Amino acid sequence: MTLSRLAELSADPAASFVLIARDGADTVELLSGDVVDVELLADIPLTIDGAPREIFAMVPYRQVRERGFVAQDDGAPLRCVIVDEHLHLATSELLAALPTDPVPLHDDGFDIADAEYAAIVEKVIAEEIGRGEGANFVIRRDFTADIDMDDRTAALTWFRALLTHERGAYWTFAVFTPGHIAVGASPEAHVVAREGVVTMNPISGTFRHPAGGATKETLIDFLASTKETEELFMVVDEELKMMSAVCSDGGRITGPHLKEMSRLTHTEYMLRGRSTLDPRDILRETMFAPTVTGSPMQNACAVIRRHERKPRGYYSGVAALFTPNADGGHDLDAPILIRTVYLQDGALSVPVGATLVRHSDPQGEVSETHGKAAGVLGAIGAIDRDRVAEARSDADAPAEERALADDPQVAALLSSRNARLAEFWLNPQGEEFTGPFVGRTALVVDAEDRFTTMLAHQLRHLGLTVTIAGWSEVQDADLDAADLVVAGPGPGDPRDLENPRIARMREVVARRLDAGAPLLAVCLSHQILADRLGVALTPLDAPHQGLQKSVPVFEENASIGFYNTFTARVLPETTTVGPAEVSADAASGDVFALRGAHFASVQGHLESILSRDGIRTLERLVSHAFA
Repeated sequence: MTLSRLAELSADPAASFVLIARDGADTVELLSGDVVDVELLADIPLTIDGAPREIFAMVPYRQVRERGFVAQDDGAPLRCVIVDEHLHLATSELLAALPTDPVPLHDDGFDIADAEYAAIVEKVIAEEIGRGEGANFVIRRDFTADIDMDDRTAALTWFRALLTHERGAYWTFAVFTPGHIAVGASPEAHVVAREGVVTMNPISGTFRHPAGGATKETLIDFLASTKETEELFMVVDEELKMMSAVCSDGGRITGPHLKEMSRLTHTEYMLRGRSTLDPRDILRETMFAPTVTGSPMQNACAVIRRHERKPRGYYSGVAALFTPNADGGHDLDAPILIRTVYLQDGALSVPVGATLVRHSDPQGEVSETHGKAAGVLGAIGAIDRDRVAEARSDADAPAEERALADDPQVAALLSSRNARLAEFWLNPQGEEFTGPFVGRTALVVDAEDRFTTMLAHQLRHLGLTVTIAGWSEVQDADLDAADLVVAGPGPGDPRDLENPRIARMREVVARRLDAGAPLLAVCLSHQILADRLGVALTPLDAPHQGLQKSVPVFEENASIGFYNTFTARVLPETTTVGPAEVSADAASGDVFALRGAHFASVQGHLESILSRDGIRTLERLVSHAFA
């Protein structure tokens, strides 16, 4: 009956249905129902006529506008399937019933030539990362082709190939709605909420298996890469910002692990915390994964808007399944929409992106996009090695895959990464905070870097009652009322007086200094404070994005994570500037921290997972500001 139901749905071009194979399951789920397009996440109809309903939603990238971020608006619908029927098909029976004829591609290639894409990479590194706009950015290009087969038949053929040949995917799926068909194998569970527990799964670092498959030796070379390691740490920091916004306990890191797939291996962490939010609110606050956008998130969206040639559609959005639970609410399971083929009227597209960091090589990033596209197209059997650079045919795969993560040397190398990270985020934190500043209030001013959510969580851990306000909304009366104002980090050039955000942060810092009221300034705001004290600001020779350093912070050395392109700089051996003590690099004069009567500042991000001494240093600086 179930297979005949799939045949009925497949034959009806007006029917909407979804096939989902979840990791580790021996069945494929078939969901079908009517389609409704809504404008906002809050409009997703979890309840209809008083009854909770199961909803499958395709959430396009343009929904980031709900967070106030910019995006090219292509009108891609926030499409919901109101599930009337949810069946389970035996995988072995389904494989026997799905089509197997090859789907030839023609007129295939990238929409942006390699040389053009390399030029975009160079421009982003120089003009965005080099000017302090952020730590990393993902810029996309599309592999496109035409097919002569019916779209639905082609998608079912490719879904069968993924079930047969791909491994390690979190979801393998095919989505059929009028005018929109998608089939893919996503490795990444972006956000999951079940029984009050929220999980995020940041994945970064891509090891493309050589011909013949991955070996311990080739994998160890990949794991030793500084670039790949720092990319992973930066996306974990970015997703912890989101976790700290939705979870009362801030989120805890476990891992790292390997995500081993048929043609690619990734490194990943798991983040978990508790939340009582509506799952639609959780989804809104976590739009979208930094692995396919960049960080800080708000600026990453602006960079994408400036440098990408066309809107993103569903690329980097999520597929979201909302399922009624026993508590009367809904659980959420939302994988990221990557490794996905989109079909419309015989035209195929595979969006792929490379993560650009300060030491990216443009040609290497070109190669990464080739590898990612080839990984998708090779997995669905649409290409062989000669069709796309660095593709692999099924004949290249080893006869028997083995889990390299089980190798003791690989496991030890993975585990060693955590020695660099802050124990604060690796250990359970609890929800009851009884730190040294209980009874006092703090106002954190967000300068467009959601690191402020992690900073706020750490301040709460120290006992403070914390609120966060954006730079454009914070009122002078709020600044005056708080026991402590934390002027937060943000992107951009601190010398740019024409920028309204920079101008307002200068007012925030000045108001507290002039009042002699407790102030802590972080990163961008530390630079603004230094400038007010007469310290010169200058660009670094190379940006410190996701860089861990051991630096002097007055009486102690501290291991801290840095995300800065500019620095305050004094003459070597300078120990005071006006009313402030200075803690600086002895050789370069780069200022790491300042303190004076009722104020303190720090260049690094004490809240970062890279700040092993972050919480202790934060307590010391807050204590000084209150003294």
